[in-house]
Amino acid sequence: MAKGYWLMKSEPDDVSFDDVLASKGQTTSWYGVRNYQARNFIRDGMQVGDGVLFYHSSCAVPGIAGIAEIVSAPYPDATQFDPKSPYHDPKATPEQPRWIGIDVKAIHKGRYLDLKELRSHPELEHMRLLAKGSRLSVMPVEANEWRFILKLIG
Repeated sequence: MAKGYWLMKSEPDDVSFDDVLASKGQTTSWYGVRNYQARNFIRDGMQVGDGVLFYHSSCAVPGIAGIAEIVSAPYPDATQFDPKSPYHDPKATPEQPRWIGIDVKAIHKGRYLDLKELRSHPELEHMRLLAKGSRLSVMPVEANEWRFILKLIG
């Protein structure tokens, strides 16, 4: 049983839930987070076994594409050290990394829950994702929100 619950946003043109499902082991590295609060959630909050709502963002129809699980401890995001990466950070060093990655495994696809539908449920009115101005790529999800969304996904 998951200890904690999270929503993690990915641009489907970069990594979609279907991409993860199609990958060997159905696991992917979550990289490229460049917001300190989101980084701190990964570094200080996430634990192996935690549940993840895999959210597609920056696309025609944003929404929850599937359920995933945290399957590794946090580790330095290698893209910060790669000058050819769009996520390169010249201030980061292997001795003092600034950014953190983590591995997630696809668990269940279910039906796609778009943002409009999520907003239509009063049970989710306090969900961080739905708060005005919410832009974090990684955020905690309350246990009651998690359970409700699992019922919606089927």
